[in-house]
Amino acid sequence: MVWVRSIDVQQKYLIGVDIGTQGTKTALISLEGHIVSDAFEASKLISPSKGVVQQEADDIYLSVINTIFQVITKSGVNSEDVLGIGIDAQMAGIMGIDKEWNAVTYYDSWLDTRCEKYIEQIKKEAEDKVVRITGCAVTYTHGPKILWWKHERPEIYKKIDKFIMPSTYVVGRLAGLKADEAYIDYTHLHFSGFGDVENLKWSDELLSLFKVEKSKMPEIVEPWKVIGGLTEDAARRCNLIAGMPIVAGCGDSAATILGSGITKKGLLFDVAGTASIFACCVDKYKPDVSTKTMLYARSVIPGLWTPLAYINGGGMCLKWFRDNLTGKENMPSYTDLDRDAEKIVPGSDGLMFLPHFSGRVCPNDPNVRGTWIGLSWIHSREHMYRSIMEGIAYEYSYYLKVIKGLLSDVEFSQVYAIGGGSKSILFNSIKSDVLGIKYSTLNASDTAVIGSAVIAGYGVKAFSNMEETVDRFIRIENQIEPNIQRHLEYKKFTGPYEKVFEALGPTIKAISG
Repeated sequence: MVWVRSIDVQQKYLIGVDIGTQGTKTALISLEGHIVSDAFEASKLISPSKGVVQQEADDIYLSVINTIFQVITKSGVNSEDVLGIGIDAQMAGIMGIDKEWNAVTYYDSWLDTRCEKYIEQIKKEAEDKVVRITGCAVTYTHGPKILWWKHERPEIYKKIDKFIMPSTYVVGRLAGLKADEAYIDYTHLHFSGFGDVENLKWSDELLSLFKVEKSKMPEIVEPWKVIGGLTEDAARRCNLIAGMPIVAGCGDSAATILGSGITKKGLLFDVAGTASIFACCVDKYKPDVSTKTMLYARSVIPGLWTPLAYINGGGMCLKWFRDNLTGKENMPSYTDLDRDAEKIVPGSDGLMFLPHFSGRVCPNDPNVRGTWIGLSWIHSREHMYRSIMEGIAYEYSYYLKVIKGLLSDVEFSQVYAIGGGSKSILFNSIKSDVLGIKYSTLNASDTAVIGSAVIAGYGVKAFSNMEETVDRFIRIENQIEPNIQRHLEYKKFTGPYEKVFEALGPTIKAISG
């Protein structure tokens, strides 16, 4: 490991990096929480065949190098005034490295569904046990993916010294690590398939049951642990100073949650991004063994948990609709689509949409696919667009029902809405009306970079308390109260929405192959 330079806390800036599905966003953030400059580089998703979604490790690493260089260059800030770097990334996918930190595999994306066979194997052999120990339902996450590599690509599996996250890979490249220094921070652990999330250790029982070597599992660490410092080469390419501290970082959802001020029991939040994530913040561990819907994740903040469920590409449904069904010439903006869809009555005149283009994740049901139900001659483009928003809201209604069943003693009074979709007043209003809960939007919609910067600041001791720091940075800007009449109207649809999966599953399986 390279040396880490000493820190003068009078310096003023931190770097937050968010490696998302659509791309890498990097921001230079002052100690007062202001984004001084930012940069974005789109991801290069590779999907050569059905069910396959992957990224090249070097592409991910270079996206971080490039965007850090851009924010430093654009800002004009002296590199000496940057205290440290925090990186978050996509959570449910994995990759493998050899002893020298070379990528043995591509990044096996959370959108890749080839591991379905091993999801079924885990469910058959130990589903309830896995949910109790890891806190996570068996779905497209690390465990089934590791088994896919073990059984479908055994020669590559043998070369893998450690399975790691994309954020870990980038940090290791920046700091010049070897595989014996590999790590996973605890916000990823529920997705691991073999981690004891409550006791912060690897489960010997689960590893033994599925014959996965413990030696291939990295060390479990705190998100703010300083992992190393920038190598001379990485520092030159980033336009920074060698030895600059880099913390372990966390998952992108965890960073988004922290950066949104979700640091107190009883808050609900909605990440309206590529994935549509709905979750809450509580102070006790209670895995969802019954419905296997909520994924019981650890918050960055010690002692807090953020049970969550998500639609695998919910926000992508709206993008798909705009890009493919609105005409290539004079393609409308999302604002235009919102304006037209606002004229349609709640329930879209009996049109219902299922937002699961690559299978339902929470609870796992690979037979489900995206579809409209109830199309008739009266339905227009505006109906179809609004029904996509309503379909996501109906899914959230189911998640909220499960949350209340698990945590009946916790009162939930409002939802913090973040992510690109939170900019849509119509989308927030539909979700508020369906759920019957107030929706609040924040002064920042891309909060992952803020969360990662706060973690970095805490790691280098620029901040003494993460919760207080985030509270200084984030404030509520707008609030939407639910319309009781529309809430009652939407109740006619949430029940049928829950029942449609069982009815359609066998048919979709038969036609999708």
